[in-house]
Parts: sequence; C-alpha cells; structure tokens
Amino acid sequence: MDVLPGRSGAPEKTPQMDRWQAMRVFVKVAETESFARAARDLHLSAPAVTRLVAGLEALVGARLLVRTTRSVKPTEAGVRYLQDCRRILGEIAEAELAAAGHYAKPVGTLAITAPLLLGQLHVLPLVLDYLERYPDVRARTFFVDRPVSIVDEGMDIALRIGHLADSGLTAIQVGCMRRVVCAAPSYLATRGIPGTPAALRDHRVLVSHSAWSSLEWRFAGGQRVVVEPLLHSNTNAAAISAAESGLGLTRVPHYQIAQALADGVLQLVLEDHEEAPLPVNLIYPEGRQAPAKVRAFIDLAVAGLRSNPLFNPRQ
Repeated sequence: MDVLPGRSGAPEKTPQMDRWQAMRVFVKVAETESFARAARDLHLSAPAVTRLVAGLEALVGARLLVRTTRSVKPTEAGVRYLQDCRRILGEIAEAELAAAGHYAKPVGTLAITAPLLLGQLHVLPLVLDYLERYPDVRARTFFVDRPVSIVDEGMDIALRIGHLADSGLTAIQVGCMRRVVCAAPSYLATRGIPGTPAALRDHRVLVSHSAWSSLEWRFAGGQRVVVEPLLHSNTNAAAISAAESGLGLTRVPHYQIAQALADGVLQLVLEDHEEAPLPVNLIYPEGRQAPAKVRAFIDLAVAGLRSNPLFNPRQ
C-alpha cells in the first residue's frame, strides 16, 4: 500500500460536504476507469476531478487509484474503499429520499436480476405490469445465467433458483422448480423411453454448461448418472432446440420447456425419479426498511409467481 503524507504536514482535511463529492468522483473514476470520462459524466473539469481524488487519497492516507497505459484501476486499498463508498453514498441517497417522503411512493430506478430464460419468460411480464402501475419508476433488468452480487452490481432485487447460502439478505420463497428430463416424441419413438436413470447411458444426451447443468445428473434416492453428451452447448436454449429437433434427451428446469410440453413438441421421461424441486426465492438487501419501489415490486411479484403453477411443486 502506498502511504501518502501523514498527519504531520498533511493538507487540511476536505470539508465534510466536499468529502462526499470526492467520494462520488472517486466511484465514478473507478467505474469508468477514466478521469476524463468521469469528468464528462459528472459535468466537472478534469483538473477538479484530479484534485478531488488527490484530496481524498490524502485524507485517507492511501493510494486509491493507479494509472495504467490504457486505463485507471483501483489499488487493493482502493477496491475495499470503493465498496465502502458505494455503501455510504447509497445510504446518503436513501436518507435524502426518506427525508423527502419518497419512501411512501415508488420512485427512482428499480434494478432486477434473474436467470436468463426465467427473467425473459416470467420476470419481464411482472416488470412491465409494475411500470404500468407506477409511472414514476424506471426499471433496469439484468438477466444472466451466472451468480450476481446484488450489492456489488447495484441490484435491488434478485430472483434465485436453488438453496441460498447464509447472507445478510432478506429472502421470500415464491415456489419451487422441478428439474426434468425430456425429449421429442420422435426421438422416444425411435430410441425408446428410458425406464431408469441408469438407462440414460444407452441414449443420446444433450447438455449445456449454463446454470443447473452438469455432466452428473442426480435423481431421487441418491441415484447419479454421469452422462457423455452427444452435444455440449453453452446455453439451455440451444440444448432445448436440439432436443425439439429429435436429436436426444436433455435436462433443464421445467419452466424452460413448459410451452413445448403443452404443444407436444417435447415429452417428459423419468418423472418418478426426479429429485426434490429447488426453492425459488426473491432476495433483496435487508437492514433499514426497503424503499417503496422495492416493496411495491416484491408485493406484485410474490402474488404473481406464487399463483403461477410452474412455481408450485408437483403434488
């Protein structure tokens, strides 16, 4: 860690209000990886941005940013301080909204994350309904098949499938989700229907390396089968499309093929051997009372998802 001038001979501390401005500038420089871009985004002069960051570094007594040939990167101390700045600035913004009475009415931007297909198929309709009901709110969706840190990536709410690790987040279970094995009727008519998980070794198998996919397929009673895929794709959508064409069997969350099952394009197999469904939860940061924009969406989403038969475990 590069230590800057200490208390002896150090510049006077930045006034309190300037400190918050300096923190905002530091966060913007770290996020954009550019002093010039931060200056443009914040409508400040480049010298002012440089001066505020330098003053902040002098105040905390550590180098926070380091210039490279192409960008600006936080130091190790800067990474830790960046997380603290985001939290502090967020709390200030929430306090200001609360003082203005905005906690009583949904306003601002709501950021929501969910797995890709789950978000597209079942979360987006809820978001559209939400925006119609609350015209003073904007929404930002982030649908991706990877774990997303709510705090680090600026999300307000996440929809998660699976068992949750202990964390400082509030979780509301809205249902459960089956993991199912399926194939096109044409494939099953030609290659036969597997009666047990072990019979999968005699079948063509299609897998992806997206969320919930693995070469080890687990079933009820501790049964496990390591499959050798004919096709290994990077998305469940690709594996589903290949299964619909009659290429082989695939295993995916039930919601992803619900319409194909209803249309007779795909058919379930090994239903009596399915593992217990995975829980589906809405999660959001706890602590102080959530703002109205979060509470309003949680209320709408809980009602909508719990009433959806796809989110109820099979009886």
